[in-house]
Amino acid sequence: MKRQGLIWITGASSGIGAALAREMAAAGWRVAASGRNRERLDALRADAPEDIHAFVLDVTDTKANERVVVEIEQKLGPIDIAVLNAGVGSQFNATRFDAADVQDRMTVNYGGTVNGIGAVLPGMLERGRGQIAMTASVAGFRGLPGGAPYSASKAAMIALAEGLKLDLESHGIAISVITPGFVRTPMTDKNRFPMPFMIDVEDAARRIRRGLEAKRFEITFPRRLSYSVKLLQRLPYAAYFPIMRRLARL
Repeated sequence: MKRQGLIWITGASSGIGAALAREMAAAGWRVAASGRNRERLDALRADAPEDIHAFVLDVTDTKANERVVVEIEQKLGPIDIAVLNAGVGSQFNATRFDAADVQDRMTVNYGGTVNGIGAVLPGMLERGRGQIAMTASVAGFRGLPGGAPYSASKAAMIALAEGLKLDLESHGIAISVITPGFVRTPMTDKNRFPMPFMIDVEDAARRIRRGLEAKRFEITFPRRLSYSVKLLQRLPYAAYFPIMRRLARL
């Protein structure tokens, strides 16, 4: 099989990140997989020891991101694609508002992505090529009940991706934003509310791989859910809020 290049995936110790690492390796990519859990990364690497390489990382540590990127490129060569995928999310009770909890979600989801961009972008600019993908969510399209902090962090990522695309495409850097709906992972296993159009994590990984290889800006799925939420984006508040209140009671 022809080698495709080198992809760096954060949040790769479980969920979408781990599935994407396996998918990309099976498609001929060399994979630098990062996450906080060494044991899970080692188990992932065992699935394809010639193609998946483990690099432990806490994405909230700016300097650690820089060190890991240097280590990856010294050992494996230039990073062609960076998929900044690490994230946290769970149901949120606004009547028990915890500022530290809200800030933590922004620090991991948005801040971790920013740290990854800061670490990988200089090398890509120097080479005049590369691709950066950020895993946001359909929850970033609009504020959702029970998920205000998560929606806020993902909305920030989508806006960041839109701006960076305009700023960086003339420098040879492709930007992609991944906006999944409900994917069966350890994160969604904790949810206690209806999750329409749920898909398996392997299906999600295949869709992401195809989008990355095509260098699409938006990689969104499943479309039935994504386009439904996009329609909600167009509604005025006078219509949006009553609809979401009714849906929240279902």
